[in-house]
Amino acid sequence: MNKRIGMYSSIVTLIGVVGFALSMFIGSDDGSYLFSLFISWGFVPMICSFSAVACKENNSAGYAAMAFSAMYAVVVGLVYFAQLTTIRLSELNEQVLAILDYKNLGSLFFNYDLFGYAFMAIATFFIALTIEVNNKKDKWLKLLLLAHGIFAVSCIAMPIMGVFSSNMKDGNIIGVLVLEMWCVYFTPICILSYQYFKK
Repeated sequence: MNKRIGMYSSIVTLIGVVGFALSMFIGSDDGSYLFSLFISWGFVPMICSFSAVACKENNSAGYAAMAFSAMYAVVVGLVYFAQLTTIRLSELNEQVLAILDYKNLGSLFFNYDLFGYAFMAIATFFIALTIEVNNKKDKWLKLLLLAHGIFAVSCIAMPIMGVFSSNMKDGNIIGVLVLEMWCVYFTPICILSYQYFKK
């Protein structure tokens, strides 16, 4: 059952990543928010499955990864669910939108989103420590997950340093390009995770 859930959740995460990339490419904000939720819904059971199949001596790393993945899902879930409901369906004044609208660079919810992705990055770092390397694919999976953990630093540091602001020239275009590159990076992680559980 653990491996089967791992396979299915890897597929759900992959669908979320690909759907997120396509939604950004065609300019569908609602699609981006919805597929971001799918990523989190697939990611948490995927991390739990890695932890479940890990050897006992790696339990602490697996538990840490599960905790951070849950924190990621809660934070980004609140951000994207608010965008799909309150922001999309309500007529809010500019002051409220300046705080809650994810599209406003440097807004509270934009910063919360980055904070959530920092938790995701930390989760991938810890879960990489549980990966048993038996072939080249496993080695690549472990390396990609470890390297993904580095994103946590920028996700926390950039909002604190005020890198993003509503006055940033071409900020939305840069943001889309960065997220598209993230999708390209995370897609093989989903595929290799599926293959890891399948074997």
